[in-house]
Amino acid sequence: MANCASSPFDHAKADVILRSADGVEFRVFKLFLSLASPFFETLFGLPQAPDGAADQEMKDDLAVIAMSEDSKTLDSFLRFCYPPTLADDPSLENLTDVLSMLAAARKYSLDLIEKKVCQALANPKVLGTEPIRCFAIARNARLTHETITAARHTLSQPLIPAQFSEIGLITASELLALLTYHKNCSVAVQHLTKDFRWLTDHYVNSNSCTWLFGPYYKDSCRCGRVTTNNRFLLWDTYTVTWWVTYMQELSELLKDRPSGDTVRMAADNTIQTVRGKGCPACSGSVKGNMTELSNLLALKVDEAVAAIELVF
Repeated sequence: MANCASSPFDHAKADVILRSADGVEFRVFKLFLSLASPFFETLFGLPQAPDGAADQEMKDDLAVIAMSEDSKTLDSFLRFCYPPTLADDPSLENLTDVLSMLAAARKYSLDLIEKKVCQALANPKVLGTEPIRCFAIARNARLTHETITAARHTLSQPLIPAQFSEIGLITASELLALLTYHKNCSVAVQHLTKDFRWLTDHYVNSNSCTWLFGPYYKDSCRCGRVTTNNRFLLWDTYTVTWWVTYMQELSELLKDRPSGDTVRMAADNTIQTVRGKGCPACSGSVKGNMTELSNLLALKVDEAVAAIELVF
């Protein structure tokens, strides 16, 4: 026995019934579906079978159309077809829903839904947590802009992804293209942890960033300086130990996650570490100083990555 869908798909004056694959009946209006979808406009414009025809199922004097979509997909699909005063657009934050809605949008020629799906795949909340799944869905659907955007967001995650449910949507060569892109981005940003012209160009001289030199400028600093590695000399002056540690650790992190987000997260960890040591000179100012520096470096990392092309 079929179940009846919830409002607004249970209207007593509806003129057609759509039955989902799992047996839920949606009583809907042909006009709304015809206006939203060329597919339904054509379907409902075809000559109707005469009353009592054996090949047309009827219920309550309404034609029943069997749909291949399940009730959850059909409910979301119909909400996009209905006027907003009668049904709110469904949320598409669940990527499983996005995939099924994209299939329905293309099957029933609903350009509006496809645009909504593209917006869902570009949702920062979704991209921030599940970029690899967004990539697989977008690539499978041949959504070029969304594929590139998702690939960019995968850079904040490790090079080798964990198993994910949509992996079957892409080919081995497409996954290899993503991994190659990731590796090329890693290579592109490495110079930023070795060549500090981005820093010296920004601050111009050491007087603009005395905090980088610890006890050289502030006698109260207990953090010390690294005097055994000329790589971290700035304006011929050795730099404070915790900043050198930050740059060394960041260099390794960027090999696996070449993203501006990686720069900022590493800076947050450094801020907590320095504050925990209670240095009179550094603990009070480290947050503001490292936030400025990490934002600058994150921008440089993202600029370097932006020059790398994703090639299939």
